[in-house]
Amino acid sequence: MLLNDKPMKALDIAKEAKKEYQPVNMHLLGLIKMGYVSLPEKGLFIISEKGKRFLGIPEVTKEKAVAILAYAPHDKAFNFYVTVGKPLSLHAHSLRDFANKLDRADIVSVEFHLKRGDFEAWFKGIGDEELAKKTALLKKRVLASEDLRIQLRGIVEQRYLELTKLSGQPIPIEDEHTHEHTHS
Repeated sequence: MLLNDKPMKALDIAKEAKKEYQPVNMHLLGLIKMGYVSLPEKGLFIISEKGKRFLGIPEVTKEKAVAILAYAPHDKAFNFYVTVGKPLSLHAHSLRDFANKLDRADIVSVEFHLKRGDFEAWFKGIGDEELAKKTALLKKRVLASEDLRIQLRGIVEQRYLELTKLSGQPIPIEDEHTHEHTHS
C-alpha cells in the first residue's frame, strides 16, 4: 500500500501481498479502527499519516519538502556506477534530475545500486525517509530489468510531484515535442 501511494481495492492489496482476500480485508478493517489506514472513498484503502508515522516515516512539512527538492552540490550528488570502481559519468543533483538520469543509466547500474541499497542511502541523505522506505520495498520485489527501472522511476516521479505540490513550487511540465521545460 505504501509503495503504490494511491487508494487501492482490498482485492488488489491481497494479490500484491499474495494473501487470501478475506483475511486481508479483515486486517484492513482493523487497521482503519486503529487509524493506520483510511477509506478516501468506498472500497478503496490508503495508508494514513498515522500509518506512515508507525512505519517510521516522519510527516513532511513545506520547509522539509523544499529541502528534499533542493539542488545537491557535486559532492552530494548521486553518482551512477556499473560496478565498484566503474563510474558511468552520470550524476543526479536533485530528485527530478535523478528520475531523468535513471532512464539514461545502464540497467546493470540500476540493478547494482538497488541491490546495494545505494538509492535508499541517497534518498535518506537528501532527507526523504519515505522514498527510501519505498525503494527498500521495491527491492524486495522480483522484477525484470526494465520493469524495475519503470517502477523506480514511477515512485520517484510520484514523490517528486507530491513534494513539489507540498513545497508550493510550480510543477515543471516538459513539452513532449521540444523537451523544453515550462512552468504551470
